[in-house]
Formats: sequence, structure tokens, C-alpha cells
Amino acid sequence: MDMNERGRIKLIITRFLAYFFVIFTCLLCVLFFAILLINATKTNFQLQNKFSIIPGTNFLVNLKNAWLDASIDIPRGMLNSLIVALTSSLLTTYFSALTAYGIFAYDFKGKKLIFTFILGIMMIPTQVNAVGFIQLAYKYNLTNKLLMLIIPSIAAPAVFFYMIQYLQATLPMELVEAARIDGSGEFKTFNQIVLPIMKPAVAVQLIFAFVESWNNYFMPSLLLTDSTKKTVPIMMFQLRSADYSKFDLGKMYMFILLAVLPVIVVYLIVSKSIIKGVTSGSVKG
Repeated sequence: MDMNERGRIKLIITRFLAYFFVIFTCLLCVLFFAILLINATKTNFQLQNKFSIIPGTNFLVNLKNAWLDASIDIPRGMLNSLIVALTSSLLTTYFSALTAYGIFAYDFKGKKLIFTFILGIMMIPTQVNAVGFIQLAYKYNLTNKLLMLIIPSIAAPAVFFYMIQYLQATLPMELVEAARIDGSGEFKTFNQIVLPIMKPAVAVQLIFAFVESWNNYFMPSLLLTDSTKKTVPIMMFQLRSADYSKFDLGKMYMFILLAVLPVIVVYLIVSKSIIKGVTSGSVKG
């Protein structure tokens, strides 16, 4: 067996292992979601008995019971989470991209210091920053306001770092200078020229910021006590603390399914841009 044939065999084995790992991981992810979907179609009695992969016929009943539950206002919780997650993700990506553009496109005194300072904030745990913010919110009676969950999300050092790396890889300064020569203002240049170029990166960070905000439990649990202001993670915690012996498991699985669906929908909307953004942002242009 010559060297070329050994190399081909090694390449085939490597590809087989890579494809096997990817397919196995995908099937594993789909499996858990499929189990959740199947359980959401069953009655409480069926779920308390042996596990079966055969779907039930109680999907609409579980949906009605979960949606109209008197103890946990699911529609209100999903609306609150949607408002916070959408607004936070949009503000996070836009202002992070704007900050990255300002530091990337301009040379000014203290530029490196500001860049280092922003990256240094990434090393500080969220819990440390939250202490003073929570005290401030209670001092000025700013609790039970969704705005207090949205405002802190504007400052996102990790998103800024990704954005500036993407700009360094894809944005030629000649394009910005040409726009300036043509008399374009800086905000107009950013919104109409730079931002469209950054669309893949914005899509990537949009979904990440949305998921992070949607799943955020720490800050809402400290700031929100009014039942009409609670978000999905808080309601999920209430389900975990419930007495399962007296709880409808079919309704519980349906609630979990409803909590997951918005994230899946947002991902499907921007999935093509996510793939493009990951591949483009990793290659120096």
C-alpha cells in the first residue's frame, strides 16, 4: 500500500468520523425536542405511566389548559419576555455595531485605552455589576419595570468585540472615505453603508442576544415581583417549585414547548445570515 492510498484512507476515515459526530450531535438535539413535542401531546395519566414515543391526542387540550391557566399567566409572561428580548437584542446589536465602527474608523487620543477598558469589562461577572444596579432600582422605585431589563443590555462588551473583529475583516476604509468625500454624514454613512455590510454579523449577535435575554432569570427575579410583569424564566421556576403530584404534566410540557418556540422562530428567520456571518467573520478579507 503506497503513501497516496494510505492518505486517501486516512482522509476517508477522518471525514467519516467528522460526519458521524455532526449527525450524532444533530440527532441528539432533535431527540430532546421530539420528546418534548411528544410529551406535550399526552395526558397526565399517560405521562405518569411508562414512556412511549407514540404521540398522544391531547395536544389541543394541553394547549388550552396551559394558555388559560389561572395560576400562571403564560400569554402575559411570553409577551413580557418578547418585549424585553426583542428590544434588548435590537439595541444591543445596533449600539455595539455603532461603537465598534467609531473605534474602528477613527484615530483619536485614548483609543487603545478605551478599547482595553471595554474588553476589561468583559472579565467582570454580571452578578458583581448587578449589585449596585439593583440597589439603585430599589432606591428610586424602579422595580417592576421592563425598561430596567432593557437599558443595561445596551452595553455589551462581548458583542462589541465581535463587531469590531468583523469590521476589521470585511470593511475597507476606502469605502468610508469615499462616502465622506461625497458629503455623507457619519450617521448616514454608518446606517446606509456600514450597517448593511455588517448585516451577517448583526444577525449572528441578534439571535445570541435574543436567546440570552429570553433565558435571563437572574435580573428579572430580583427586579420583578408583580405577577403582570413576570417573564417566562420566572414562570418556569414557579413550575419547578410546584408539586408535581398535583400538577398536570401534559400542561407543564406544553408550557415548556411554548417557551422554546419563539427562540426557534427567531433562529429560523435569521439562520441564513447566521451561517454567512460565522463564515465571513472568521476569514480576513
